[in-house]
Amino acid sequence: MKDAAPQPTLLADYAPYPFTVTEVDLTFRLSPSATRVLARIGLAPNPARPGRHDLRLDGEKLALLSARVDGRPVHPVQDASGLTVAAADLPEGPFTWEAEVEIDPAANTALEGLYMSGGMFCTQCEAEGFRKITFYPDRPDVMAPFRVRIESDLPVLLSNGNPTGTGKGWAEWTDPWPKPAYLFALVAGDLVAVRDRFTTKSGREVALAIWVRRGDEDRCAYAMDSLRRSMRWDEETYGREYDLDVFNIVAVDDFNMGAMENKGLNIFNSKLVLASPETATDADFERIESVIAHEYFHNWTGNRITCRDWFQLCLKEGLTVFRDQEFTKDMRSEPVKRIEDVLVLRARQFREDMGPLAHPVRPDSYIEINNFYTATVYEKGAEVIGMLKRLVGEGGYRRALDLYFDRHDGEAATIEDWLKVFEDATGRDLTQFKRWYTDAGTPRLTVSEAWSPDANGGTYTLTFHQKTPPTPGQDRKPPRVIPIAVGLLNPNGDEVVPTTMLEMTETSQSFRFEGLASRPVPSILRGFSAPVVLDRTVPARERAFLLAHDTDPFNRWEAGRALARDTLARMVGEAAEPSPALIDGLGAVLADGGLDPAFRALCLALPSEDDLAQALHDAGRVPDPDRIHAERLRLETAIARRLEPALSAAFAAMETPGPFSPDAASAGRRSLRLACLALLTRIDGGARAARLFETAGSMTESAGALASLIAADRAGGALAAFHDRWKGNRLVIDKWFTLQPALCPPDRAAGVAERLAAHPDFDWKNPNRFRALLGGLSANHAGFHAASGAGYRFYADWLLRLDPVNPQTAARMSTAFQSWARYDADRRALVRAELDRILAAPGLSRDLTEMAGRIRGAADA
Repeated sequence: MKDAAPQPTLLADYAPYPFTVTEVDLTFRLSPSATRVLARIGLAPNPARPGRHDLRLDGEKLALLSARVDGRPVHPVQDASGLTVAAADLPEGPFTWEAEVEIDPAANTALEGLYMSGGMFCTQCEAEGFRKITFYPDRPDVMAPFRVRIESDLPVLLSNGNPTGTGKGWAEWTDPWPKPAYLFALVAGDLVAVRDRFTTKSGREVALAIWVRRGDEDRCAYAMDSLRRSMRWDEETYGREYDLDVFNIVAVDDFNMGAMENKGLNIFNSKLVLASPETATDADFERIESVIAHEYFHNWTGNRITCRDWFQLCLKEGLTVFRDQEFTKDMRSEPVKRIEDVLVLRARQFREDMGPLAHPVRPDSYIEINNFYTATVYEKGAEVIGMLKRLVGEGGYRRALDLYFDRHDGEAATIEDWLKVFEDATGRDLTQFKRWYTDAGTPRLTVSEAWSPDANGGTYTLTFHQKTPPTPGQDRKPPRVIPIAVGLLNPNGDEVVPTTMLEMTETSQSFRFEGLASRPVPSILRGFSAPVVLDRTVPARERAFLLAHDTDPFNRWEAGRALARDTLARMVGEAAEPSPALIDGLGAVLADGGLDPAFRALCLALPSEDDLAQALHDAGRVPDPDRIHAERLRLETAIARRLEPALSAAFAAMETPGPFSPDAASAGRRSLRLACLALLTRIDGGARAARLFETAGSMTESAGALASLIAADRAGGALAAFHDRWKGNRLVIDKWFTLQPALCPPDRAAGVAERLAAHPDFDWKNPNRFRALLGGLSANHAGFHAASGAGYRFYADWLLRLDPVNPQTAARMSTAFQSWARYDADRRALVRAELDRILAAPGLSRDLTEMAGRIRGAADA
């Protein structure tokens, strides 16, 4: 008999916890299979919940050894999710709860709570991992100061806050800032520190340390530099200063997430800390810089001010993503960063919004909260912050943020609190804007134009219409506030109306531009001013004009992107020839030495096969993955043949001799060089890539050359050489596992994945290695969606194998299936069979049950 379906948690059911927690004292007596945790917790009745209440504490997989209230033994009623002490057994006023439990970190393969990673004790408590450590009200609105004692013979014993005592076999830490349990952290192991110092603007000396395994010390310099720059930037840009005496980062190999912002003790996936020119690509360096900043910025937007409940997750994550995006723009290139962010948004969040996993930025229900760490909460949440800033202006945004920090420091806040500070600081009514938080789906924006010439100056009118398609549970969507950045260009390419922010609030709305000498060419949605789909039929000549002349870098790139997508759609649907206008436009961009090389590289990259599949689906056509792959390859080949002299010249000119530097300018040159190489490989059979692989002086060039060789089906010797050189480096070998299934010929993708899954280096219980292989396969669009169903079967087999061990990672990886409903009937039947097989598995976790069930529901939508 199957278990009863798990019941959702509802935002509407929120109620404050009946007790406040005044202090928390924890003692850990560490042992791999039998750790003892002694908790002493001060509680008091919460005035927000008057009356007598039972004491309900969350707890999972805990062996309760003793329990006391004010020193008196009690016998709580236990169940699978916690324990209850009857109100009659509690004092009417404040009291102290004490408990001793035993846990088994070595058996904790889910990597939530306290677990082991290569002999090191480590924690991950967000969202609900602390309940696997001790009995506690494990919810974000319960905040308290923590004191922690760790007893172990391991040499390094770390926790939150400041160190307050140490001796042989023990260490004590005190965090004076009240925090929820999800921010608790503990690390114990044989680690070494890379140290530095930072002086805050008020003169506080902060000791910085990055803790790693022995042998990894030489790959921490960039992470440390990124941390120092983040701390200074937050002071200068947001006025936020660090508030403890120490800031520790620990690199961990086995970690479900990218990193965790635990107060004063950030725990990172090692791939987001360790980097050297020989082992990390430019993308790795940029990602490390971004994530180091993100987790540090959480100190104020997430820690000092946290979220009242998990429905408000976007309050800390969307805001902090926006802040780390701003940081990267300041450290690197603002236009390039904006394009990269939109590429991620469209690839991940738009896909989510258009399928069965669509949900509001602030959901109103969930079954498993771990499943809502999504692109909608993070990336779309950041876009909502960006729109808010565009609407209120730089000054209004800064006033609102200052008020937010002043008003809510030390509190657990809500979206309503967040919007209220903007209303109070700027005088705006944000009632309609709130729909961006409560309504799911991506608005589609259509536009029509009218031109009225006149001897005294013509009038140009843009009329916009907005509509948000239905999403699960939300059929009708009222209009939202949409900021639309528009500029107008003369037919000669001169800008006659600079960027103007139009504010759309109605379902249909017109905007007039008067006094124009000639009919202009519009540049609409500059800088991608709102996360919408712009539906506008644009002739190829107009797209080519904007690619050549638009003064807005984003829209210049967007014009080339749309021209390429239109060309590919015609090639797939009508067997059309590659567009000369597109190839000429790309050639002009490539030859323009005044443009940032990184920008030129982005312009040369064609839309992905998945992007094209969605475009065809949106146009009412059934995408054929095999034909999409073939036609995209044909277009790349045509571009390479037509532009071969220019591509060869740029490939040579963009060489970066001398010592490697991860700075943005050098990285941009390498990105353009590799973009040229990828196209040239289509016509030289991989000859240039083979030479570069032999001479590469950095991982960026080595991995880039290897990628081109795999795509050319000429990588056998290079793959063996790459593995032989790097087989002792776990992070580099992750790249080896990803590149092969992602870039090999689609008809061999599932077979390549099968072979790699049998490789002795495939440690499938390590989240990075599992994501490397399965993520590589799902990135091969035609290979994953092979008509045989082999890709689907392989993927489902491994989700089922991982789920009992690590349900969180299995559930997150299941999103590869979310767009299955857009394909042909045969492929839909194959996916449906795999989803049904997953859902029928005995003992399936609630994590994967929820995700597979929602994805499977696409058939009924």
